[in-house]
Amino acid sequence: MSLNRQEKAIVIEEVTTQVAKAQSIVVAEYRGLDVASVTVLRKTARESGVYLRVLKNSLARRAVAGTPFEALSAQLTGPLIYGISQDPVSAAKVLAAFSKTNEKLVIKAGALPNSLLTVDGVKALATMPSREELLAKLLGTMQAPIVQFVRTLNEVPTKFVRGLAAVRDQKQAA
Repeated sequence: MSLNRQEKAIVIEEVTTQVAKAQSIVVAEYRGLDVASVTVLRKTARESGVYLRVLKNSLARRAVAGTPFEALSAQLTGPLIYGISQDPVSAAKVLAAFSKTNEKLVIKAGALPNSLLTVDGVKALATMPSREELLAKLLGTMQAPIVQFVRTLNEVPTKFVRGLAAVRDQKQAA
């Protein structure tokens, strides 16, 4: 079913707003995927905060025109599904993980602002930790010295109590 001119303008506007907020776009060919698989992919993408959409390539070209993702326009051929995310690695992680279990989903390209990614680049991006993982590691690193200091302070009274318990046990045994 084709869209009329007004419907196309609405779709372009919707995608343009998503692209304006995006940190990455990943494009994959979905030829041969059944509806159940696409539904699972959409659910996974939604849980990860990835905007996933099947678009006509001409509409996608118009949506990315004049944005930092304009270099992606040359890669838009064939039946494609677009993963757009505000986190630079989320879209790559979702589509790369799904393509490992479904050989019919083939990653074609990706883009970060002002840079085009190849298939290998998208897969490398998918192996990077997400923003939440990096923040958790940073917080753990920042807490480590404080935790160690508290443990050290706690050892003094603990050793004193152990010494007293040893003296008590020694007197009770005698």
